Amino acid sequence: MFAFVASIGSATQDVAIDAWRIDVADERTPVELLSAIYQLGYRTASIVGGAFALFLAARMSWPTVYLLMACLIGVMLLIALAAPDTERSPDVAADLLDQPGEIAPRARAIALIIVGSSWVWAIVRIVVFMTSMLAEVPPGGKRPSAGDFLKYNGPLIVLATVIVPLIVAAVLNWLKLRGHQVQAVVDTRVSPARTIANHLYRALIAPLADLTERMRWGVLVVIGLILTYALCYNVWASFAYPFYLDYMHYTKDEVAFASKIFGIVMSIIGVSVGGYLFLRIGRFPTVLIGAALPIFGNFLYADLADGAPYIDIVLHMLRLDVLAQALGGDLRIARLLLTIAYENVSTGIAGAAFVAYVSGIVSKKYSAVQYALLSSLTFLIGSLGKGFAGELIDKIGYAAVFRDVAVLGLLAIFFVLLEWWRSSRSSTAAASGEG
Repeated sequence: MFAFVASIGSATQDVAIDAWRIDVADERTPVELLSAIYQLGYRTASIVGGAFALFLAARMSWPTVYLLMACLIGVMLLIALAAPDTERSPDVAADLLDQPGEIAPRARAIALIIVGSSWVWAIVRIVVFMTSMLAEVPPGGKRPSAGDFLKYNGPLIVLATVIVPLIVAAVLNWLKLRGHQVQAVVDTRVSPARTIANHLYRALIAPLADLTERMRWGVLVVIGLILTYALCYNVWASFAYPFYLDYMHYTKDEVAFASKIFGIVMSIIGVSVGGYLFLRIGRFPTVLIGAALPIFGNFLYADLADGAPYIDIVLHMLRLDVLAQALGGDLRIARLLLTIAYENVSTGIAGAAFVAYVSGIVSKKYSAVQYALLSSLTFLIGSLGKGFAGELIDKIGYAAVFRDVAVLGLLAIFFVLLEWWRSSRSSTAAASGEG
């Protein structure tokens, strides 16, 4: 239950902070500056919540560590209360949706019922499965399988939370284009229920309707790219510490330094390289590189799990094993540092590429909401696949799972190439139309 609450809180925080930094940006404080500050804050928080927490855990009990972290979060709550916000009219949503030519309230209500029912069904399915996992297993019984749940319910959950809302948005655009189910005059009716429904419509459906209107069938490619782009490294991220501590038997201090201090420095380098590549070679080449590099990171982890035979060859060729010994380390630490260095640089490039790509496709009219929705989709399949990956690790081991997840990274490359082709065609068509 604590893990469930923490996951909800973490996802909500990610969506809120991304939407906030876009929403409050202005000419004096542009979104690029806020994004850079956000990246710095994120990595600083990773050091405090990761390396510092592990450092404390080696010297005191975990309950005490969590209590100290909770106190820090309490301080952040006070700071958040003082954060700037944008001025807005409380009825701006109603004003925009009640104009002539907009979808009629009845059609909007039906759309909300369909989308809301799909989301409620998906949430109920997940909660029911979680409850069954927490329930006591009767004698001779068998605990529910996360792999079976993903196999039979995973595609349906993606269908309910992504595909159904996209279809509803496309149908509404079709109706609006042909003048069906639209308002002929200004709708002046006001009620609390109408206001709530309008806010829900603008938060859940209107941003997707805008995407489908601008991109048409290409929105499916965009959603496919977003769903699969981080899949290669999101699925196994939850198993990093069990892998380091329990399987590879590194100490907490070693993992704290390698993953949370050294690793964060490497990720900052990766983000910087990603920004440089955008300036030098352009958007889609950088996005493609960001999709491909993490695949090899998974193979590195697989080799580390197998005893690092190939990593040792690289260390010896680059004389990094000698350097590690000269600095007071050993071959085990050198293996871990090389693997974490590559993984963090590659995911840093991928993260910078993804943020820039998503920021470039959102509409200024729905910039905050669209970015929040699209970026949150990045973790959907990865989150659904963690339970299945955990069962596979118990059955076939870390190395085999790392290799299997690496193969899944080919899906991201496919969607990047498809989106590159689609975007090039759209740009060529737009240029021809202007000509």
